Amino acid sequence: MSELSNDLILFNELVEVLLNEEENHPVAKRIDSNILYDTIDLSLNKSAMVDDSFKKVLKEVLISTPKTATNLFFNQLFGGRQSKAVLGDLLAVLLNNSMYTYKVAGPQVGIEQEIIRQSCDLIGYGSQSNGTFPTGGSMSNYMALIMARDAKDPSCRENGMTKPLIMYTSKASHYSNAKNASFAGLGRNNVRYIKADSTGKMIPADLEKQIKIDIENNLVPTFVNVTAGTTVLGAFDPIDEVATITEKYNIWLHVDGAYCGSVIFSDAKRHLLKGMEKSDSFSYNAHKMIGTPMTCSLILVKDKKHLHDSFSNDADYLYQTDGDDFNLGKTSFQCGRRNDALKFWTLWKSIGTNGIEKIVDNQFDLADVARNYIENHPDYTTYSYEDSISVCFNYKNIDPKVLCTLLYEHQVTVVGFGDFNEDTFVRFVTINATNTKEDILNFFKVLENFVEENQHVLETAAC
Repeated sequence: MSELSNDLILFNELVEVLLNEEENHPVAKRIDSNILYDTIDLSLNKSAMVDDSFKKVLKEVLISTPKTATNLFFNQLFGGRQSKAVLGDLLAVLLNNSMYTYKVAGPQVGIEQEIIRQSCDLIGYGSQSNGTFPTGGSMSNYMALIMARDAKDPSCRENGMTKPLIMYTSKASHYSNAKNASFAGLGRNNVRYIKADSTGKMIPADLEKQIKIDIENNLVPTFVNVTAGTTVLGAFDPIDEVATITEKYNIWLHVDGAYCGSVIFSDAKRHLLKGMEKSDSFSYNAHKMIGTPMTCSLILVKDKKHLHDSFSNDADYLYQTDGDDFNLGKTSFQCGRRNDALKFWTLWKSIGTNGIEKIVDNQFDLADVARNYIENHPDYTTYSYEDSISVCFNYKNIDPKVLCTLLYEHQVTVVGFGDFNEDTFVRFVTINATNTKEDILNFFKVLENFVEENQHVLETAAC
């Protein structure tokens, strides 16, 4: 038997350990960071480790790692586990293709392009559209900004920037925007943060007002970022209204749908993205609402020439066969690139577009369950709104930072907190589509029991 065959047997054994552990202990026992290296042997040594010891330490690592797929994990903007997507990711690891050329990726190029084509159709982009799979949502936003920069100041690719370019985004948008402005050469001070309304949505009138001010000061409005699912409240910026402004002033419009752009699959919720077909670029993360393993991010453009203009570079040692449409490295930020498309394709192929729609819709249904519970229990204060899978609340006026930290430290449940305007609250996300109504109600039961049994601990921690 080959070494790989033996290791796959070990892998299956470890999978059983992990699944049993998730069922019996859905929240991992926390190891304080100060004692991590004293608790688990993570050292790398000159000599080999015997098989039994190697297996033992692998089990310890699995048991101690935060469990993001269980029904008590509500902390991040991802969660759960879609088995057909896991299958695709495992196959991608075994195949170990890089996605820069057809010569080394073969049918995997077609798989990636089919996902991109179908996604562009759902947005409403035309036949000139295309896209690629970056390393994450932040990189998707960065690539969109680079394309906008190059479209506004084409000579900058050769000579550096020659114009004072300005970008605009909501105060409630993702933190990557400031970093990206720095990376792209615009500068952090050239980011204009537009006020959000009480529900977390960008205010278009304030955007246009700021654009006019910048034009009067001989600055060049270049890029507007709207968000489909803000990080805290899960709000959807009014794309259609903003698109009217960007068309008027000839500004690139990008939709950051990393969190909730997957509503393109939902007939019931697609209205939240009204006007998306007017955008120049659109990104979404399949590892969030759709539940593929991380990472699985897409950046899509209405006109594929912008991908080529900004990211294509000839390399005779690499691009030796087939046309540009099959050599994906010419439209990607990276050269070597893992196959993130296969896991999405295996899920989509197996359950169909209708199946993905059910995954997306179920998250909104679960959010409604949570909001209904909160609104019908007077000990809760809600900061959440309809059409969001971020359910924000406080319980009995307990400091949410203290509550979330203690729930985590006591291995009760994993949930985070957030801030908006002057309020701080628990941010409970229903992005794990494998959860049920009972799982959502169980979360509140677990939280309430913990508070009842740990009043003294909560009071002490708040001091």
